Amino acid sequence: MKRCIPNTLLLTLVVLFSQHVCAATGGVWQLNNDLSRLSFISTKATDIGEVHHFTRLQGTIGDAHTVAVEIDLASVETLIPIRNERMQQFLFAVAEYPTAEVRADVDADAWTGLPVGAVATLKQAATLRLKDRIVELDLQLLVARVGADRLVVSTLQPVLLNASAVGLGAGVEQLRAIAGLPNISQSVPVSFVLTFER
Repeated sequence: MKRCIPNTLLLTLVVLFSQHVCAATGGVWQLNNDLSRLSFISTKATDIGEVHHFTRLQGTIGDAHTVAVEIDLASVETLIPIRNERMQQFLFAVAEYPTAEVRADVDADAWTGLPVGAVATLKQAATLRLKDRIVELDLQLLVARVGADRLVVSTLQPVLLNASAVGLGAGVEQLRAIAGLPNISQSVPVSFVLTFER
């Protein structure tokens, strides 16, 4: 005689199994844009430095422990609207290259495996895709498990990018000429604070 499992019991078993799978794999962590910031510094006329940032980021830490962070280049914020437009057009060419992306394969124990309240410093290899370039990065990071479902990853020291090396050299020169400046530094310090939640 065939026995039927009641729908409520079946639903309970499915939920319990799903929770077990999520606990075992850790689940996917999503970047919280409101609690994240990626900033860079431009230096013009030899010694005038200005801090800029991007207002729209999205990213994940997946079950395979691959971190991917996408930067909306049109969201560059310099606090001067016309300069935002010029960077979008001449520096980043957002009509053709709307986003940049940073990717890394991470050690699960050193990232999502941290106990709540723990902080770790580590070196992390990553790649930056910007325009038609892919650049290798060596990052010095601080990773903090600030809650059961919240992880904060930040630069322990700024990442120094060379504008020409990442395909932005010609754009920097265009911005310099438009603004009538004697120079704009090709060396660009970049820092970030990224908050992931699940």
